[in-house]
Amino acid sequence: MPGATGSGKAVGSAPGDSPMPRMSMPMSPSSTGPAAAPVAGNAVAIKNFAFSPATLKVKAGTTVTWTNQDTDAHTVTSAGSGGPMHSAALATHATYSYTFTKPGTYAYVCTIHPFMTATVEVT
Repeated sequence: MPGATGSGKAVGSAPGDSPMPRMSMPMSPSSTGPAAAPVAGNAVAIKNFAFSPATLKVKAGTTVTWTNQDTDAHTVTSAGSGGPMHSAALATHATYSYTFTKPGTYAYVCTIHPFMTATVEVT
């Protein structure tokens, strides 16, 4: 409007900027998403009805410890028959540990909440 005064621009905008500034945030190596890369370590958190990380990569001989951080009980049980992991129902703050002695991919599930699945990759 001719003769109008004042600024209609958002702080920090420049001529030609759209009204909705674009934000980009760098992804850190620890960021996880649906297709998260395997994580190395020896601990798995059970929280928000999920195993975190969903894929853990360890060397043979590593003992992995799962800790239930949910208020509901969960299990750590090998998927399929004959797998090595069979925890009791883990109450809040309870742990389960298993030592992986042979290379392979070990899929597991919470038998109480079968939608909770994860994998340990042993090299």
